[in-house]
Amino acid sequence: MDRRSFLGTGALAAAAMAAPKFAEARQLTEEGGKPELVKLGLASYTFRNFTRAQMIGYMKQLHLTALNCKDVKDHLPMGKDVNDTAGEDAALADYKANGIELHAAGTIYFPKNEDDDIRLKFEYAKRAGIKVIVTGDPTPETLPRIEKFVKEYDIKFAIHNHGPEDKIWHSPLDVLKVVKGMDPRMGCCIDIGHCMRAGTDVVKAIHEVGPRLFNMHAKDLTDFTAKESQVAVGEGKMPMREIFQALIAIKYPGFVDLEYEIHGDDPMPGVIASFSYMRGVLVGMGYKNELA
Repeated sequence: MDRRSFLGTGALAAAAMAAPKFAEARQLTEEGGKPELVKLGLASYTFRNFTRAQMIGYMKQLHLTALNCKDVKDHLPMGKDVNDTAGEDAALADYKANGIELHAAGTIYFPKNEDDDIRLKFEYAKRAGIKVIVTGDPTPETLPRIEKFVKEYDIKFAIHNHGPEDKIWHSPLDVLKVVKGMDPRMGCCIDIGHCMRAGTDVVKAIHEVGPRLFNMHAKDLTDFTAKESQVAVGEGKMPMREIFQALIAIKYPGFVDLEYEIHGDDPMPGVIASFSYMRGVLVGMGYKNELA
């Protein structure tokens, strides 16, 4: 349902808006009462025009502790070499002091097929305790070299699809074709908006990618052919309920990170609306409002 219809239901809207610290939604399964998780997080690119301190303040308002961090502003600075760590160290200290956990980093770019450049990025993730690198531009030729670092560092490598404009990675299925014979830690970050714009059904893509899905970027569109039609999640056509159901079906262990790319100077209204909608959909699916 669209956001207007959803908010009109009253009860679900109240459940979504009243949920304190709804960082994760839980549903008790029928088998032994064990919980399955759909974990919601934030892509720091959403607050690309704001400092780290400002973003931390916004995360507290949103009752979020899970962050997919990018080297933008001062969110998680990457040094010029493996010994240049002061900026990253300061950021990590701030996040720890505020109870924020970094589960992924990106989008990180790998333009060089060189050990030193690749090691710099893996050391950056290792220092942060991050187990997923989200990347946007590796060529197929660089992947065998990158795969060696994936094995050495035990860090998952998630190639982000960027839609029809991307020279290589239009959809997650393009990623899957290339990595399917590689180490199981080589996989995908599905951007659901770009996926649909590439003409790929995102629900089917989730099932096809399966265990190679390591991260997800959430957004919504009113027109699946137009990048400029992005809106707050729930105000467009994105089938969020079906997406969540597919993630549950494949036992996806990662996060669904909101990446809100519009209204860069004033994102909070759309961000609040997006999390309220996603949380409300999960409540409507029978999830319990609990802390992890």
